[in-house]
Amino acid sequence: MTSAPVTDPQQLAAHLEQGCRPAAQWRIGTEHEKFVHHIEDGSPVPYEGPRGIGAFLQGLLRFGWEPVYEAEQIIALKRPGGASVSLEPGGQVELSGAPLETLHESCVEVRDHLAQVDTVARELQVGMLGFGFHPQWRREQIPWMPKARYAVMRRYMPQVGTMGLDMMVRTCTVQVNLDFSSEADMVRKLRVGMALQPIATALFANSPLTEGRPNGYLSYRSRVWEETDAQRCGILPFVFESGMGFERYVDYALDVPMYFVYRNDRFIDCAGASFRDFLAGRLPQCPGERPTLADWDLHLSTLFPEVRLKQFLEMRGADGGGWRGLCALPALWTGLLYDEAALAAAAELIADWRAEEVVALRHAVPRTALQTPFRNRRVQEIARDVLTIAEEGLRNRQRLDPRGRDERRHLETLWQRVESGRTPAEELLEAYHQRWQEQVTPVYREYAY
Repeated sequence: MTSAPVTDPQQLAAHLEQGCRPAAQWRIGTEHEKFVHHIEDGSPVPYEGPRGIGAFLQGLLRFGWEPVYEAEQIIALKRPGGASVSLEPGGQVELSGAPLETLHESCVEVRDHLAQVDTVARELQVGMLGFGFHPQWRREQIPWMPKARYAVMRRYMPQVGTMGLDMMVRTCTVQVNLDFSSEADMVRKLRVGMALQPIATALFANSPLTEGRPNGYLSYRSRVWEETDAQRCGILPFVFESGMGFERYVDYALDVPMYFVYRNDRFIDCAGASFRDFLAGRLPQCPGERPTLADWDLHLSTLFPEVRLKQFLEMRGADGGGWRGLCALPALWTGLLYDEAALAAAAELIADWRAEEVVALRHAVPRTALQTPFRNRRVQEIARDVLTIAEEGLRNRQRLDPRGRDERRHLETLWQRVESGRTPAEELLEAYHQRWQEQVTPVYREYAY
């Protein structure tokens, strides 16, 4: 990437537009996060020590990963092809999958990753959980990872929201990154993704416990994001307005306060500063400097709307969960967005949804998930329509696995949820109230990967 200074917002929009690629080059990138705990008592695992997160990353090197260091400590892993393993602030381990052509390949990648982490976890006597929000431990009981960018965010988050630190150390998600072919294609996919993100939140609701007790929500992770930072999170109403495009998104992003810039192998705290000022050479922390496209990409990575635009689209509305959900989330969005007929049907479904309705739905879904009312229907019924469209989209793609099965099989767990009306959160609550007699510790036995 060029290090030449950027002076004009149109350069930033052009950079986003460079993500456009023909359909034959579209890929699927799956990401998911997992909590790590000690086997003996379920306690969170710190970075340091012979059983720590640092040792865990070191153990994964045997599988062909290359280490990424910060201040002489391994903070991530990478490999050719684009896959990486990284650390979230509270020690959550994240797989950022390589851009792959089919859901079958993505699912194999997830399976292989889980086998690798299981091998190392058994040696270190640690385990892993997939939930949207940690079911047991308080924020102050969770150790922070030694990444400089997190120190900046940790200082700034309490200034702009009440639950930003909880988001950082106590949440996990699964998301998928998808491509677009043109500005018009990006806009259509962004609108469909933004409007239907609450439906995905409902289908994947999996965070009903906090500090060992029910919290009153089915997706508490989604609720936490509402109290993190209103300027950089949530539904973006302007997406549904005429004139939406790369330049409009740039205009939004320029007004979201910065966190930091990266210079000489260190993060410089400029939290709350304006990227517009940076563009004009008026950033106090870098006097006289103008940003590069690398600075812009870093800034875009600190925006957290329900769908995030980079040189691809990130679908961000789902709670973390078990193995089957890790394949189902990319299947849902691939089916909706990667087939022309399916995308047209999804666009028609949400064509008359007003932005304020989507915002209200986004606010209601964390508590009641599939039973949330919307336009004289329930989300469960809308989710059935959405899955029907996604299934047809996957059928039309005709991507077959070695056994001749197409990608629709990855939606099976979502069909079970829609037909039963029960989310993973409700199944967890049932276990908590009945089998577990209102104790949370069995979660480590029954729900660990």
